[in-house]
Formats: sequence, C-alpha cells, structure tokens
Amino acid sequence: MKGVTSILIFALLLSIGCQPLKLPEEKYYQFLFKKDHTYENDELQIRLSNPVMAPLRVWLSTSYSPLQDKFDALNPIVIQEKQDTLLIFSELMEFQDDIAYKISLGDPYKEIEDTSIELPFPKGKSYKVIQGNNTNFTHSSNYSRYALDFKFQIGDTVVSVSDGYVVGVIDQYEQGGPDPAWRPYSNFITIYDRESGRFFQYVHLKQNGSLVKVGDQISSGQPIGLSGNTGQTTEPHLHFNCLKPINAEGEMISHPVEFVEGYDGKKIKKGDVLRK
Repeated sequence: MKGVTSILIFALLLSIGCQPLKLPEEKYYQFLFKKDHTYENDELQIRLSNPVMAPLRVWLSTSYSPLQDKFDALNPIVIQEKQDTLLIFSELMEFQDDIAYKISLGDPYKEIEDTSIELPFPKGKSYKVIQGNNTNFTHSSNYSRYALDFKFQIGDTVVSVSDGYVVGVIDQYEQGGPDPAWRPYSNFITIYDRESGRFFQYVHLKQNGSLVKVGDQISSGQPIGLSGNTGQTTEPHLHFNCLKPINAEGEMISHPVEFVEGYDGKKIKKGDVLRK
C-alpha cells in the first residue's frame, strides 16, 4: 500500500508540474499617454499630450460618422516630442462619447539615417546567435524581419547600441512560454535615437530588470537592463530589433543595421558567434 501511495503522490506532482503557466491578469504599457476630451455648447475639445522624447502618432475614432469624417481628415495626428495638442471641433449638433485613441511611436516623415551601432552587450563579451534574419519561427514578419536573438542567460547585462532617450519600459512581468499567447507579456525597453530616427527594442528582460526609466537620456554602451525569459520565448535570450515608423496605421517595421564591430546585420545567421 505504501508503494501505491508513493506512486500516486509522484503522479500528482508530475501532473502539477505539467500544468501550463497562467497568463498575467494585468496588462502593462511602455509609457502613459495623456488624453482627455470635453463636449460643451456643440463644441468638442480634445487634448493630447506626448510624454516621451520621441514623436507620437495618434488615430482618433468614433461610431458617430459625421465626427469620424473630421477625424479621418486629420489621422494620423503627429505630436512631436514632449508637445501638447488641442483639437477643436465646432458645430457638433450631436456627440457620442465613445472616442477611441490608437497610439504609435514615430514620425514616418522623418528621414532615417543608417549610422552604425554597437552590439547590445558589454565590451569583451561574445554571444551566440540563436535566431537570425527572416527566419520562419518568429522573425518572418515585417515587424521582426531583421531582429536578432542572442543566447543571453537570465541576468546578463544588456547595453544600449546608441545614444538616445528611453521612451518605453515594461519590466513587471515574471514569466513566459512558447505559446504565441505570451507575446504581449514580455518585458522590454524602447530607446529612440533622435539623430537617426530609429527605435531600438531590447526584449524578454527579467522581472524588475530595467536599469533605466522613461525619459532618461543614455549613451551608447551604457548598461540599460538585465536579460530574462519573459513573453513568448522557448529559452532565455535577448531579442534585439531596430524599428522605423512607416506611413500606415500604427505600423513600425524592422530595419536592417550594421554594427561598428564589423558585422552586417543582414548577413548574421543562426550559430554565428559575435564578439565585442
């Protein structure tokens, strides 16, 4: 009987260990966008405030078609860094209070400069690439086509590839998994290089793994975070991606890079070991 009991306990523990991780209940955002609107005397006023050191694009929508026509004439509304905008719509005989706001980083009309950048890890280190450009797993979309995955361990130091400003931080999530449902639950840092117009993202950081906060001005090579295994991931690693905004609703696309250490990002492939 004792042996049977032991088997049952083992089976129970095995069953518990095989239970899939539960997705987080709370959704976090990389920065807080400030907005509000008032309607009085047939006039609608919408106030938009850009809190980050990078341009923002805002799309407005509503179910009230006469007002949507006015929105469509303006969308997207580009708000430059740390600027406020007041929109006034007069002679609105009706108003349905269901305005929705869609926000995306970047000004698609800013010219991109392809200056070389550093590798995203400290000098004297070398890391293996576990996924390169345009691969079938997670680097095949326009958003991630030129992204690189480095075999970082949990707690390894991530450094900035360029000068810039921190415009996004999420580091509250704790876990991850291979299912695509985990994709929105990754910790990451977004940095904007004002000179080149590019955005750089460092993804899958550990919980509380950001060493910077939104608004910080940083230098190339500066430590900014600690690698982890959060979001959609099969093993600990750093997902690095360069992004540029395009003139489409909310979209940013992956952009190829070259590294000052002599590596052409478009030619880097799985199994390559990069040294800094």
